[in-house]
Amino acid sequence: MTLHPKIIDLTLDRVWRLLAALGHPERQLPPVIHIAGTNGKGSTQAMIRAGLEAAGKRVHAYTSPHLVRFHERIRLAGQVITDAALTAFLDECERANGGEGITYFEITTVAALLAFARTPADYTLLEVGLGGRLDATNVVDKPALTVITPVSIDHQQYLGETLREIAGEKAGILKPGVPCVVGPQRDDAMEVIEARAARLGAPLLAHGQHWHVWEERGRMVYQDETGLLDLPLPGLIGAHQVINAGAALAGLRLLGYGEAECEAAVTRASWPARLQRLRRGPLAEAANSAELWLDGGHNPAAGEALVEALTRLPARPLHLICGMLNTKDVSGYLRPFARVAQTLHAVSIPGATATLPAGDTAAAATSVGLAAKTSNTVHEAISDIVATDPHARILICGSLYLAGDVLQENA
Repeated sequence: MTLHPKIIDLTLDRVWRLLAALGHPERQLPPVIHIAGTNGKGSTQAMIRAGLEAAGKRVHAYTSPHLVRFHERIRLAGQVITDAALTAFLDECERANGGEGITYFEITTVAALLAFARTPADYTLLEVGLGGRLDATNVVDKPALTVITPVSIDHQQYLGETLREIAGEKAGILKPGVPCVVGPQRDDAMEVIEARAARLGAPLLAHGQHWHVWEERGRMVYQDETGLLDLPLPGLIGAHQVINAGAALAGLRLLGYGEAECEAAVTRASWPARLQRLRRGPLAEAANSAELWLDGGHNPAAGEALVEALTRLPARPLHLICGMLNTKDVSGYLRPFARVAQTLHAVSIPGATATLPAGDTAAAATSVGLAAKTSNTVHEAISDIVATDPHARILICGSLYLAGDVLQENA
C-alpha cells in the first residue's frame, strides 16, 4: 500500500506492460472461469469452487477485497497462499515493474496470476474487482466460461450512472465463442449483455431462459435442458443465495459435472460475512442471548436481499449496527430496513479512510424512517442493544471493511 497507494484507476495498459515483462503468465493459467456482477460474485465463485473440489479438482481462486488478511484473496490449488509464496511473487512483480506507475490492485492481481501460472491446478476462478471491461483480471483471451451475476447500481463514479452503462462494463468480460452464464437481470441490463454477446458470438445461458431455479418445500429445485435437480437449500442463507447457486450449477453443468458436484456446491460452500451467524468470540459473548449476524453487503440491491432473507428467519426484534463508506448510496441501502428494524446504531469503520462518519450514517437512517443513534464501537453498540432488548436479533452490516474489522475483533 505504501508503494502503490492508489487502488483504482481503470485501464489495462499498466497490467499488460507488467504481464509482458513477466513472460505473460496469463497465457499459462489452468482453464479460467471469470465472474463479474454487482452482487453475488464471491458467493457464486465459492459454490463453483466447492463443486469442483468435490470432484477432486485442484482449484485456484482469486477474490477481493479481503476481510482480515490479504492472503484470503489468493487460494493456490485449494490453499490460502503462504507468507513465503506471497512475498516471493510480490517481490518478483516489483522487480519486473521497475518502479513504473501501477495501482495496488493491478500489481497484486498480476502477482496472483503469476502464482496461478506457476502452481499446477485444474481450474482458475477469477472474480472481477470492479466492473469488468477494464478490470485487471480481464486479461485472459479465452476463458473456459464467464459468469455475470445480477447487475445493479454501484460504483457509479467508475462505471457510469445508468444500469445500461454499468451492464456494459460488466459485459466486458465476454469473449468470442466463450459461453457465459447470466444471472437474473433487469431488462435494460440484459439487453446490453445480449447485444454484446451477439456481436462476439458468445453463447448465453440466461436465467429464466436456459436455466431456472426456485425454492420448493424447503428444497432447491434447479432445471435446465439436461434435466431437473432436487437439492438441499444452499448453506449460504437467503433467497438471493438460491439465485447465486443456480448460476453456479449452470456453470458446473456446462463444464460436464453432475448431481453430486452440484449438491456439494450448494451444501459445502463457505463465504464469510454473507449473512453469517456469529456464535463464538468476544462480540458473540457480549450479545449473550441475542442473535448476532454479520453481512458485508453495501448497495440498495444488497439491502433488499438482506431484508428478504431476514424476514424468513423465526421472528425476533431486529436491531442494526451499521457502518458504511462515503462512496455508497447509504439511504438507498438502508431504506428497505425501515420496514423491519427497530433501531440502528451507526459506527464509523475503524482504519477506513473513506468511512462515512457515524453521525452521517445515523442521519441517513433517520431520513428513511429508522430510529438511529451513534455508537463509538461495535462492542458498545451490542452492549447498548442487549441492555434494552436481551433477546434481539442484531445485524452488523453496511460494509465488507466493517465486516473484516468485526471478524478480526471477534477472533
